[in-house]
Amino acid sequence: MMNNTLRTQFNFSPGTIVNGKWHKNRYKLIKELGAGANGIVYLAEGSKGYVALKMSDNSASVTSEVNVLKAFSKVQGKSLGPSLLEMDDWEAGNKIVPFYIMEYIHGLDLLSFIRKKGQSWTGVLIVQLLNDLHLLHKEGWVFGDLKPENLIVTGPPAKIRYIDVGGTTKQGRAIKEFTEFFDRGYWGAGTRKADPQYDLFAVSMVVVNLAYPKRLTKSGDYKVQISNAIKQHSEIKHLEPVLMKAIMGRYSSAMEMKKDLLGILTKSGISDSRTLNKVVQPPKPRASVSTGMASRSDAVRQKKRKRKKMIGLVETLMIIVVVSILYALYIYRQVL
Repeated sequence: MMNNTLRTQFNFSPGTIVNGKWHKNRYKLIKELGAGANGIVYLAEGSKGYVALKMSDNSASVTSEVNVLKAFSKVQGKSLGPSLLEMDDWEAGNKIVPFYIMEYIHGLDLLSFIRKKGQSWTGVLIVQLLNDLHLLHKEGWVFGDLKPENLIVTGPPAKIRYIDVGGTTKQGRAIKEFTEFFDRGYWGAGTRKADPQYDLFAVSMVVVNLAYPKRLTKSGDYKVQISNAIKQHSEIKHLEPVLMKAIMGRYSSAMEMKKDLLGILTKSGISDSRTLNKVVQPPKPRASVSTGMASRSDAVRQKKRKRKKMIGLVETLMIIVVVSILYALYIYRQVL
C-alpha cells in the first residue's frame, strides 16, 4: 500500500488539470483508480478520451515502469499490460511531479468478475493468465505483485489484462513490490528473488483468494494450511494437485502448470469444459476482407440479374399488350 505521506502528496481533487511540461498535453483528473508503494493512478481525460495517469515522487520508479511497459509491447501479438502513451513532468506549484500516461483498461477486477460470474470461470481465466506469464517470463521479467486487484477482466470475450506493473522485476533481482498473502517469502515457501516460480506461487494464491475473498491468516505449516483450505472448498478442490505443486515450487515454467491445469479442467465437468472452449480455444477465423467483398459482389450481381429478369418480363408483357391491341384494331377494321 502507498504510505500516508505519498497519499497526502498526491491527493488531488477531481477536475484538477495536469499540464505536461514537455509534450504540452492536458489531462483532467476524474477519480483515483488505485495506489501502490511508488505512486498513485488516476482515471483522467485527455484530448483523445480516457486514460490512466500514474504519478510518483520518484522519477527513477516512473522510468523503470515505463521500461516495463515498453518491454510488454515487444511481446508479439499480445497486450499483456496497458499500452504506454507518453511520459512527462507536471509543474504542480513549486514541485515537479513525474508522471506517465497509459491505456485505460476498462473492466472488472478479477475478484469482482468471479463474484459476479461464478467460480466456473476461475480455471479458464487462470489458464489465460499462465499463458501470458509464460510470454512475460520469456522476455526475462517476473510480474511480482500478482494479485486480483492488479488483474482486470475485459470483454466479451473475457480476457485478463495486467493494470499495475510497479512490481514487475527483472529475473534474478529482488522483487520490488509484493503483497504478503501472495508472497512466498511471507509464507516461508521461498525467497523474494524474481524467478518464474515466484509468480506461479502467486497464481495459486490468487485462486485461493478467489475462493476465500477475506484471505487466510497464516497459521502453522503453510503447506498443510493451504492444502486443507483448497480441499475444503468445493469449487477449487479439484485443482488442489496443480495448485500445491506450484505452491511448493515444483513447476519449471508457466506452460507446465498450464498443461496440468488444462488436463484437470477438461475432465472436471460440462460447465467447465464449455467455458473453457469459449475462452481458451482460438476464435474461429473470420472471413477476410476480400472474401467479404466477394460476397457483397455476388449479392450485387444477383440483384442485377433479378432486376434484368423483371425488366425483361415487363417488356415482354408490354409487347404482348401492344400486339394484342394492334391485332384487335385489325380485326375491328375487317369487320367494318
